[in-house]
Amino acid sequence: MYLKIQTDHARFRQIIKGKIKQDLRKYISNGEMIGIKGKEYISIPVPTINLPHFEFGKNDQQGVGTGDGKEGDAIGKEGEGKGGAGNSAGSHIKEVDLSMEEMAEIMSEELGLPRIQPKGDKNIKGEKNIYNSIHRIGPRSLLHFKRTYKEALKRNIAMDSYEADDPVIIPQARDFRYRSFKRKSVENNSAVIIFMMDVSGSMGDEQKSIVRTESFWIDTWLRSQYKGLETRYIVHDAVANEVDRETFFSTRESGGTIISAAYQKALELIERHYPPESWNIYLFHFSDGDNWSSDDTVKCFELLEQRLIPKINLFCYGQVESLYGSGQFYRDLSDRFKAENPATERVVASRIPNKEAIYDSIRDFLKKGV
Repeated sequence: MYLKIQTDHARFRQIIKGKIKQDLRKYISNGEMIGIKGKEYISIPVPTINLPHFEFGKNDQQGVGTGDGKEGDAIGKEGEGKGGAGNSAGSHIKEVDLSMEEMAEIMSEELGLPRIQPKGDKNIKGEKNIYNSIHRIGPRSLLHFKRTYKEALKRNIAMDSYEADDPVIIPQARDFRYRSFKRKSVENNSAVIIFMMDVSGSMGDEQKSIVRTESFWIDTWLRSQYKGLETRYIVHDAVANEVDRETFFSTRESGGTIISAAYQKALELIERHYPPESWNIYLFHFSDGDNWSSDDTVKCFELLEQRLIPKINLFCYGQVESLYGSGQFYRDLSDRFKAENPATERVVASRIPNKEAIYDSIRDFLKKGV
């Protein structure tokens, strides 16, 4: 019975995943679902699904296979339903809890995202002490008291000096046992995401909602690829500041835009905390495309080409369309990073005109799997 239940449950989960895949674009663009179940689970509304099953009951009504009948007779009659029209909604929707790992797997399959293969010396190996054996010699700090007592007890019994009524167990040097370790190589696939967002006056609530939603799903997928993932947040207008997650998604600012300030702040974080030989580094910048001047745009590209891109896995620029944004930075970025530019391999730019475009933008950003 237990195996049968497990089989039915697994089948049900597969059906659920199929339903979610059909409407994945809608779920990804729906920012209201984010964080409903916390960090580990998310609630997905799906149509009610019933697995085929037998129901036992009284066999006191005629039906198919009972009584007289002729070939071609209709099964059932029209208008057999009882009761008039109702005014209550039917219960056709059910919320199903999926783990973030399952959701990331569905995203990978439906968006065609490859698994990340950390390159070169970013995928370094460290060593860890595993205490899994006992030795007769060792430092006092690793003395295993329980094993030492057992050895002393065994010696007393063997020498017939153990008295059950008045047990006195005094370990001797030959009884001492010490915990011992082995050095084990462990793989350190540590990664950091640095999210940057323009919070100048031209970025409204709708634009910030798009950034929040897309950032959440990007973070979800990358966490499925790395065991150790850190996330840092930078907001900028004319100046840039590192903030916490809550501030990143709720801050309201105004004023002009100097994009290079954000890139400079990201560079400072990397140089201070995330050496490229030990970390896989991902930069995501969201803006409406306005910059204070073309001179600052040139400075941005110099920072990217000379200082940032050599240190990171991927730089992604998402342009969130706004009524007040010119969108010029996307055009300048696309012109600068063409096929002949060696840095282009690690640069992805995407236009995000509305929430429905989040799905395609995520695929554009992550399809390289770098």
